[in-house]
Amino acid sequence: MKTIVYSLITPLLLLFACQPETNPSEKKWQQLFNGKDISNWDVKIRGYELNQNFGNTFRVEDSLMKVGYDNYDQFNEAFGHIFYKEPFSYYILAVEYRFVGEQCPGGPGWALRNSGMMIHSQSAESMGVDQDFPISIEAQLLGGNGTDPRPTNNLCTPGTHVFMGDSLFTNHCINSSSETYHLDQWVRAEVIVYGDSLIKHIVEGDTVLEYTKPQVGGGTVSGFNEEAKVDGTPLIEGYISLQSESHPIEFRKVELLNLKGCMDPKAKNYKDYYVKGDKGDCVY
Repeated sequence: MKTIVYSLITPLLLLFACQPETNPSEKKWQQLFNGKDISNWDVKIRGYELNQNFGNTFRVEDSLMKVGYDNYDQFNEAFGHIFYKEPFSYYILAVEYRFVGEQCPGGPGWALRNSGMMIHSQSAESMGVDQDFPISIEAQLLGGNGTDPRPTNNLCTPGTHVFMGDSLFTNHCINSSSETYHLDQWVRAEVIVYGDSLIKHIVEGDTVLEYTKPQVGGGTVSGFNEEAKVDGTPLIEGYISLQSESHPIEFRKVELLNLKGCMDPKAKNYKDYYVKGDKGDCVY
């Protein structure tokens, strides 16, 4: 009798051992913001050392990541960024944000209801003390002023270039085709990143901008260390950061869907939505 039982159990165990840990089609979003603190993030504010969070600019209150200036007298071009500690290459980054309150005194006019998601960025550690923006691709977030058209999830290029069609785009910014979101409403903005090939911007489910071949180049960034800016270098991967540009903004969600991982259907952690394989990530 024991022999018969074992002969039935063994194939079942082998069958279950070969099954994926989860549904291969079930998207496994990583919450970069945990709703409690910024322990997995680094702060870099112009004029201050790494993780010197001047004025408590970046903080968590009411389960929201907030960028605020209530401890500032004047903005004084103290542009800041909060960096997630891990770099990524193929992924979808999504944020849910809203602009609130009044702009910090001394903030530039163009920074009214202005922030951004920086992708393919240099690390916070590699930035100069007086550097204003990281060398990166910016998905610019704009809020409406109540009157004028003002699209969001635009493209800006601090120390970088991209291709639009077959042409190198050397201007600093270009608007997306998104709607304008006035007042203090929540907006979901996403960026789909395929290494150094294709990047797409999405707002509330609609694709509003796309471009290719991100690379280091151009200006519109100052105070950087020379070794961090080698023009022509393809941007294959990099860090993610969120901006402080003088107008208060809140984030209730910052999440990422990694598109790089195990693409072997025989592995336990296989996902059918991955677009870039990583054999070393496979678990059997």
